[in-house]
Amino acid sequence: MIEFKNLVKRFGTRTVLNGLNLKIQEGEILFILGTSGTGKSVLLKNIVGLLTPDEGEIWIDNQEVSKFTEEQYFDVRKKCGMVFQHPALFDSLTVFENVAFGLRRHFQLEETILQSKVKSALNLVNLQGIEEKLPAQISYGMQKRVSLARTLALEPRILLFDEPTTGLDPVTTNAINELILDLSRKLKTTSLVVSHDMHCALAIADRIVVLDQGLIAAVGTPAELQKSSLPLVKDFLSEVLST
Repeated sequence: MIEFKNLVKRFGTRTVLNGLNLKIQEGEILFILGTSGTGKSVLLKNIVGLLTPDEGEIWIDNQEVSKFTEEQYFDVRKKCGMVFQHPALFDSLTVFENVAFGLRRHFQLEETILQSKVKSALNLVNLQGIEEKLPAQISYGMQKRVSLARTLALEPRILLFDEPTTGLDPVTTNAINELILDLSRKLKTTSLVVSHDMHCALAIADRIVVLDQGLIAAVGTPAELQKSSLPLVKDFLSEVLST
């Protein structure tokens, strides 16, 4: 579904991605781990065209997209749903209107169809009966799920999560992880999850990638990474073992 070939991204004299190569299979849940500044979020932003690589290629669904114009990228973005670290909901809009926002912007739908799609998206994230509430009237964890529902309403084939459990308590973190797993399997989406949390990765990932200095330091299934002798991987695993 996605492939990076010799991907390079620089910011001034600083090289954040340094010739990265990676293939991501359709329907896979892939966690991207690494310390701060290793290019995890930069990688996601290159997929959706928010950033453009300086060198290399990005293939999405058998198309090389790295040189696409803004107009050409429109169809690519319709395949991708990005869930940011913070919910980024519109404070003055109800939950219903927040979820409906992308649908209203991109499609000309009859109101009954739009209502059905919003309700279905909220059901997918286990939220019912809060359509008329404002974001300030629901918990932060619920806001995160509304943000996810807004993305799901557009029926993307690829889901991109940027630190989805940051700022959440352990119970809500587990709920979000189970939601990512359930949605990926139920909707057969390809899911990329940028995270620093090895515990979450071991729980739901099909594969885990560990980035270091703009390159892949390790990649494998959770079972394979638990056998790794690399110091960076051991550091991440030590956080799991100490909890």
